[in-house]
Amino acid sequence: MFFSPDGFLSLKSSIPQIAVIHDLNFEHYPEDLPKQYTKYYKKYFPLFARKATRIITVSEFSKKDISEQYGISSEKIDVAYNGVSDSFNPSELSEIKTTREKFSDGSPYLVYVGALHARKNIERMLLAFDQFKKANNTDYKMLIVGEKIWKNTNFETTLENLNFKNDVLFTGRVSSTDLNKIIGSSEGLVYASYFEGFGIPIIEGMKCNVPVITSKVSSMPEVAGDAAILVDPFSVDSISKGMEQLLDNEKTDKLIQLGAKRALDFTWENTSKEVWNSIEKVITKLN
Repeated sequence: MFFSPDGFLSLKSSIPQIAVIHDLNFEHYPEDLPKQYTKYYKKYFPLFARKATRIITVSEFSKKDISEQYGISSEKIDVAYNGVSDSFNPSELSEIKTTREKFSDGSPYLVYVGALHARKNIERMLLAFDQFKKANNTDYKMLIVGEKIWKNTNFETTLENLNFKNDVLFTGRVSSTDLNKIIGSSEGLVYASYFEGFGIPIIEGMKCNVPVITSKVSSMPEVAGDAAILVDPFSVDSISKGMEQLLDNEKTDKLIQLGAKRALDFTWENTSKEVWNSIEKVITKLN
């Protein structure tokens, strides 16, 4: 049987189980979640992990983290990297023009994709964008694609106090078709989260042939390899300087080439193979 660690029945069952744990963000940044969520996760995830016959996670970083946090042998944990949909592809010039007219008033833009969650580091990203705009004569806008999960007054205050707040645009949640077009029509994807188990938008950006800025912490360097600009997510200045590097055409061309090659490693077919390998290990143990 294949179980996700989100219920109590698995703890009482004698059936061999595979737990899927993407990351342990709540162990490292419990303050980023409502207290009731943190309390539940911190109480039950160690139990789910120890009960499981095997654990599947999405990066070597998360594998090491789960092993160390819960005192579980790394031999029990399998890594199945996330894949990215084949629907993500580079945009044609005509499509870029149409997409920018629809979403950014025709202006070039940087894009962030993901939930507006504390660990996604939106506040520092916005401050970095403001600094980038102030230091450079550019008409770039910042397009934010995603929805709020929980109310965040700090985020709202930061946004209100930006010098270039009118250049920050929110799309909310969009269709997968529009998402492909939005990413592919950007000047770069910014994903400066301070904690991730994987970070799918990193690869989505690479598949769309746009340069990617991401963080040099947790799983993100592992996922990005040498195909992204790595920044310190806790430093507004570092993120801003990462944005400035996107103005260098020679550098961005190189990143696009490296990214297109890197993205080939992350497919759902590869993911399914690794998941099946984990299932086979459980079956073999039963026999």
